Amino acid sequence: MSVKKLSKESLLNWVDEIISTKKKVYGVQKHKDKTDRFEFAPLDSTADLRLDYDVTVLPPKKYFQPPTETLVAFDLKGGYKAACDTEKFIVIGIHPYDMIAINQMDELFQKDNYDSHYMTRRNNATIIACDVATASKDIFASSMKTATVKKGYDILLTDIGNGYVAEAATKKGQLLLDKAKTEKASDADIKARQAVWENNEKNLNKHPLNCQPSEVSELLEKAYNHPVWEEKAKTCFSCGSCNQVCPTCYCFNVHDDMNWDLKSGDRKRTWDGCLLDGFTKVAPDHEFRAKKSDRFRHRLYRKGKYVPSKIGGQIACVGCGRCIGACLPDIANPVKVYNRLLEDTSAVKK
Repeated sequence: MSVKKLSKESLLNWVDEIISTKKKVYGVQKHKDKTDRFEFAPLDSTADLRLDYDVTVLPPKKYFQPPTETLVAFDLKGGYKAACDTEKFIVIGIHPYDMIAINQMDELFQKDNYDSHYMTRRNNATIIACDVATASKDIFASSMKTATVKKGYDILLTDIGNGYVAEAATKKGQLLLDKAKTEKASDADIKARQAVWENNEKNLNKHPLNCQPSEVSELLEKAYNHPVWEEKAKTCFSCGSCNQVCPTCYCFNVHDDMNWDLKSGDRKRTWDGCLLDGFTKVAPDHEFRAKKSDRFRHRLYRKGKYVPSKIGGQIACVGCGRCIGACLPDIANPVKVYNRLLEDTSAVKK
């Protein structure tokens, strides 16, 4: 809708004003353990905001699909009350790859069975995205075509050195940006932003994929019985860390929690993951992916084949690299597996 420029000081003053509103505001800041890690957390002070961060421990999906949420409160007399979080909120600092992951979840949670809990949160959110200023050690967004983003956000910020180019893409984004002290972005500012985009599209790539993301689905079509699944699974702990930190994983479990009075309780859903033992367990105690190798394979097929078949070919890996850092035995990197399949064509069998 409009492209403006903010000085570094104007940006800080604008964020101060945003924090002063009655809405919840979340932003990227140093992790509470005081290490060099970063997290999305409630933003109480502009001084805590870090738009120069590399990657957060958990993706911002936690604000749209919380790790645990109450769906229904019930009692044994037959009464029940649906629970749905309707509070408006603002998230500042979402990187392009995480924005693309949210865009995918938007499509999936509207498809087939419309998920009102997710969509209510999504519609109540205002997203201020920002282009990557510092590459993380495991990012491969360039390979996945997710180093830049063109939609989904309300405002996009790009650090061009002497200030920020701010693009408002929606009406609510424009209304929010109008509260900032801005100036018209010059041709030089636009060129500087384009230079940032071109650099990121090329250089956010610590683990290059040796094919196009669109080719992964066809690659997996021939690799179901490849030995790599057994080889990698030998050292897998089935801890599910790769699932929990992934911005595109959305599987959940639903369970009932009874209160101490044994007369009332809540129905909740919680994050779940296909690498966890018991994820596919059904009555009567049958588990149709009991082997670690089957679960390991499913994660890569889910990213590269199953989800793309649902949403027009978009691979469900955005190259954030979180799974690589979270995996203790160092087997979670999707690029290593896909490249192995590309190289070892003689072992690929249908």
